[in-house]
Amino acid sequence: MDIFEKCLKLNEQYREIYESGNYFYFRKLETAQDSEVMVNGRRVIMIGSNNYLGLTNHPRVKEAAIKAVEKYGSGCAGSRFLNGNLEIHEELEMKLARFFRKEAALVFATGYQTNLGAISALVGRNDVAIIDKYDHASIIDGCRLSFGQVKKFRHNDMKDLERILETTKDKGKLIIVDGVFSMEGDIANLPPIIKLAKEYGAKVMVDDAHGVGVLGKGGRGTAEHFGLEDQVDLIMGTYSKSLAAIGGFVAGSWDVINFIKHTGRSMIFSASLPPALVASVSTALDIIDEQPELIETLWKNTRKMLRGYKDLGFDTGMSETPIIPIIIGDTMKVFGMCKLLFENGIFVNPIASPAVPPGRELLRTSYMATHTEEQLDRVLEAFEKVGRQMGLI
Repeated sequence: MDIFEKCLKLNEQYREIYESGNYFYFRKLETAQDSEVMVNGRRVIMIGSNNYLGLTNHPRVKEAAIKAVEKYGSGCAGSRFLNGNLEIHEELEMKLARFFRKEAALVFATGYQTNLGAISALVGRNDVAIIDKYDHASIIDGCRLSFGQVKKFRHNDMKDLERILETTKDKGKLIIVDGVFSMEGDIANLPPIIKLAKEYGAKVMVDDAHGVGVLGKGGRGTAEHFGLEDQVDLIMGTYSKSLAAIGGFVAGSWDVINFIKHTGRSMIFSASLPPALVASVSTALDIIDEQPELIETLWKNTRKMLRGYKDLGFDTGMSETPIIPIIIGDTMKVFGMCKLLFENGIFVNPIASPAVPPGRELLRTSYMATHTEEQLDRVLEAFEKVGRQMGLI
């Protein structure tokens, strides 16, 4: 049997989508990530980005990146474990630990590698990783790389979580949840998760990729949002959303972070984060601290759009964050609506199975602090026009 046969089959499936003009992945952006972007020579409003605070094109962030390249060069030429550990890596770790009010933090080259390295290091042969059914793929893959058992509980279902905890009393347990779930924008039910974890002797790790810079008065994420910062054992996050770069981190007690630092394979065996990205993240953290009004504006925009879509009659699911799904429930209608919205100057993301369960196919929209009222009004006008055109409202 030809190992490449599967590639031909997949390409046949995609050929029909290509030819119909409904292929909306790997779109080529010709400008910086901002509230408006150029795609194929067309200026469109970007509501498909995770650039929640609009910092990826911030002058201070760009200046910090340039200065870091001038001082340290473009790369580190190796792993932090051996020769690629710069002073700015350690300075960023100290800043992250202070920001998230933890003893220590550890910087990784990507958010994906952070979950792979941290989870696979901590969950051993006699341990259990307990995860929400809707957790991000990087959490699932980190669990697969571990030697422990993996148990999934129904999404945000505390009775199902307790059922699993009851059956794993004699095991070391790590409960891992997204703080904000990336497809439908709802928030992990953290208070009862913490309560159950204490009752059953489990530890809790929150993947706050979409919570940092979004939730909490100071933008510290889900734990701050619920007033549980001292109760969450590990906070993981990525820089590719509110922190304007790429990379990841995990923050927690010194003992646990030092253990991951010396056993996390995805950090030890990967080249370290380039200096420009480290400096970008550090500056983004400073801006979040100095300009809390960015978060206030983000939430003003979020409330406007949630209300606007509901008034139009769209199903926004369980969203309570700047990630607002428009649930269609039909793959072809999702792609068709995406195409029509683009023709009307709007960039959105089509999401189909297996990224969401069958019957939950949706358009994923997300908002920035830098979106203007006029831009958001244009988005709602386009959704109303296209929604009526497709018979969805």
